[in-house]
Amino acid sequence: MDSKRVVTIYDVAKEANVSVATVSRVLTHNARVSAEKKKRVEQAIDKYNYHPNALARGLSETKSKTIGIIISDVRNPFYASLFVECESKAYEMGYMLLLCNSLGNNQLEDMHLEKLVSQRVDAIIQIGGRVDELVACPEYVDHINRIANTTPVVITGRLEGADCYQVNIDEASAMECIMEYLIELGHTKIAFLGGRMDVKGTVDKRSKYRQMLMRYGLPYRSEYVLDSEFYDNADGYLCMQKILQLSERPTAIIAINDFTASGIMKSIAENNMNVPEDFSLASFDNTFLTDVMIPQLTSVGYDYQKFGDEIMNVAIQAINSEPVPQITIVNPKLVVRNSCRRIK
Repeated sequence: MDSKRVVTIYDVAKEANVSVATVSRVLTHNARVSAEKKKRVEQAIDKYNYHPNALARGLSETKSKTIGIIISDVRNPFYASLFVECESKAYEMGYMLLLCNSLGNNQLEDMHLEKLVSQRVDAIIQIGGRVDELVACPEYVDHINRIANTTPVVITGRLEGADCYQVNIDEASAMECIMEYLIELGHTKIAFLGGRMDVKGTVDKRSKYRQMLMRYGLPYRSEYVLDSEFYDNADGYLCMQKILQLSERPTAIIAINDFTASGIMKSIAENNMNVPEDFSLASFDNTFLTDVMIPQLTSVGYDYQKFGDEIMNVAIQAINSEPVPQITIVNPKLVVRNSCRRIK
């Protein structure tokens, strides 16, 4: 190398065979660098006697105090409740959130990601969408990893191979809570309605559902487990209509979420039956819908304030290059109301 030429961060990255972002992380003492890469970078820095330009360093350390958040659909009560808590925590910590809805559209999701990067947000949070898929799309993982090189990414899913932070619900534990409650009430014929098998959270719940049936010596009936595409009230209604056509009906219904449960309850009412007299009904998410249904709905939920706080704390700690766990687990809690009865 020409001794008169100013050494840049790109020269250091090339010498160490790492990305520029990795060199930057070593310079800022970011914990997200492996010991082996850190050693190579430090050797390259010593070799070239590299010193970061003070002005460039100052510019790179400028924070926008803005965090982008992409949500599958804020009309869903679960997403709405979680976003409100994230926004409240962000405001408390001096940050502003930019909300984007992907609406189940992969191209829109990609567009939002690029737009948020161009807006120079300090971090990106993704709740729902492709981060919930059972099998991660390789191209999407690459997209996330390119962004994560410069901008921390926090998700509420399990995107295999992605360099991002996870704040996840313990889905299996949530199902165990409901199943133990219904079985303790004497139910042996329990249906599970809604969800898709390409969504990791649904797969985890269904796996635990089968496991709990086996644990208590109860038969698995495939006709009691129905898919739905959109996790909404319309799909809940359609699922329950199918259940009502069975010759041997379940005595208890578990809905994939409160939104789906509202459609299930509508179907039951339209067929001149009642909850919990004819069917016990329980659900997941414990959103505001549980209090407005008649009867009020038993649901496994999460402390949304704590959930939102965890997401925002992880994002802001990552922004500030502070030590932060790669995976944070949110524990569920069963909230018993009036929608389930004991079998005599």
